Amino acid sequence: MARNKTKASNFVYSVFLLGLVAPINYISTMKVLQLLHLMNTYMGTYLLYSALYIPFTIFLYYGFVSTIPTQLDDAALIDGCGPFRFFYSIIFPMLKPVTMTAFIINFLNCWNDFIIPLYFLNSSRKWGMIMVMYNYFGQFSSSWNLVSAAMILNLIPVVLVYVLGQKYIISGMTAGAVKG
Repeated sequence: MARNKTKASNFVYSVFLLGLVAPINYISTMKVLQLLHLMNTYMGTYLLYSALYIPFTIFLYYGFVSTIPTQLDDAALIDGCGPFRFFYSIIFPMLKPVTMTAFIINFLNCWNDFIIPLYFLNSSRKWGMIMVMYNYFGQFSSSWNLVSAAMILNLIPVVLVYVLGQKYIISGMTAGAVKG
């Protein structure tokens, strides 16, 4: 979509942008998941998270791919590179920074989400760590020792994902900084 500027690709991109700015209607989403028998299932929440975060990911990729110079296309064509080899040999390795950025942001959004598990996973056995921390607060008492332990356990995967993916984010930010 970023390379082929046609009316159809602009329309598809506009539809994805609309998915980025349009709010989710939880009542109709709940009815659709109930109709498809996906309510209170992991597959239903996977599909819901995918539908929520694909527009943002496409927005990131579109912006990144549009900054890749088209002279690479011409050079690969002159060297006899086909479209699939061009993508997997030249473009795909350049997408590492934006892929890791999208992965980290989407992982953090899913990991720290409170609303989707609360509404769409009715069983407490299927809740994530954020919802487990929520269970330690009651009307008359709060178990702060358990909440603190759950916060530390909740923090470990977030820090690990960020530390392991930080070099890709930094390399993506500085990729066009030096000419030469």
